[in-house]
Amino acid sequence: MTPNARLAAAIDLLFAMEATPKRPADAVANNFFRERRYIGGGDRREVSGAVWSVLRAWRRLDWWLARAGGEAQPRLLAAALLVLEGRPVESLARAFSGGRYAPDTLEPAEARVLRALEGHTLDHPEMPDAVSLEVPDWLLPLLVAQFGDQTAAEIAALTAPATLDLRTNLLRGSREEAAAALATEGIDTRPTALSAWGLRVSGRQPVMATQAFKDGLVEIQDEGSQLVVQAVGAGPEMRVLDYCAGAGGKTLGLAMAMGNRGHVVACDVSEPRLDGAVRRLRRAGVHNVERHLLLPGDKWAKRRAASFDRVLVDAPCTGTGTWRRNPDARLRLTGADLDELIAKQRAILDAAAALVRPGGRLVYATCSVLAEENADQVAAFLSRCPGFTPLDLREAATVSPPLAADALDPALPFLRLTPRRHGTDGFFAAVLQRSS
Repeated sequence: MTPNARLAAAIDLLFAMEATPKRPADAVANNFFRERRYIGGGDRREVSGAVWSVLRAWRRLDWWLARAGGEAQPRLLAAALLVLEGRPVESLARAFSGGRYAPDTLEPAEARVLRALEGHTLDHPEMPDAVSLEVPDWLLPLLVAQFGDQTAAEIAALTAPATLDLRTNLLRGSREEAAAALATEGIDTRPTALSAWGLRVSGRQPVMATQAFKDGLVEIQDEGSQLVVQAVGAGPEMRVLDYCAGAGGKTLGLAMAMGNRGHVVACDVSEPRLDGAVRRLRRAGVHNVERHLLLPGDKWAKRRAASFDRVLVDAPCTGTGTWRRNPDARLRLTGADLDELIAKQRAILDAAAALVRPGGRLVYATCSVLAEENADQVAAFLSRCPGFTPLDLREAATVSPPLAADALDPALPFLRLTPRRHGTDGFFAAVLQRSS
């Protein structure tokens, strides 16, 4: 594709996202490219990169366009970002040529707005803090309460491009063997700093096309997510429940940590998500996992009360820790969403707690950085359920192998990760033991 054709495709993808505002941007993009198989892998990465750059700068672009008398619509958003990055409007007008595969010619009103932006950069001292930091107005005070004078740096890391991490499947081979296998296919990696299972890929590489991935030697999984699996402390011969399993990313890690022994049950309320785990489990060579769809009125949980050694609740949450991958999510998030999620997390925790055997452990995790969903939620649960006690993850003997000290909250007995401090997605995990 020519540069102008890639620009036109990026604008088309932004229009597709605008038409389905409740769908995650990555889902819209996957469908967009599936319907346009003529767009090759390199061009897909270029188009996606351009679109994600707009999503990461959306509030600032909206502010500039409003200031210049324009409207935040896909053509102007894409064009405004290029101008604010230093491209002259005259040059941009040639790209918007209306020719074959190029965007339609700039309207006089569009050109006028863009000329008003020339000579400026994306940031401006008059921007409100929430705009310059690219977060909803209502959310900024919660982030300030969490991060204090590090708020700007933490949010900047949350909105930067994400890393590409892999988890070695020890059922298929060692981390060293995985790195060597990927290297033979031109994929350069380095060991992750905190997870003993992880490899970080250099740049954006087509990992899923490699034989190492197809053979189940590696699985795409953020390093932080791997550490949540480690915090569960699952071992051979245990009965382990992944209560909100989704498509089974952490289920796969649990089965591996157990050496394919014992019994893992992957539960979820979504049948399509659970069905999506089947191929992944087969590719990984996992055979100690049972799937169960949770339905209203289901007697399954009642019959299995107090029977699991470990219960992982990877709770539905705001996903604020995954903004690097989903920059559009922060644009859709509302205070009402947070309130609904807190209530849902509370109900899930109470239901999952009943499944932990005496002496067993309940592990509560989110991919959020908000205290309201994390430490506050755990404190509220412990006040309702005094039969559980938090284990201090800062003590080396809590899980084996011990979690890296740098991954732990220095003031609280929890796993707490952020992109700025750890280079991972934002994650939280608390390990709660049921009294015997």
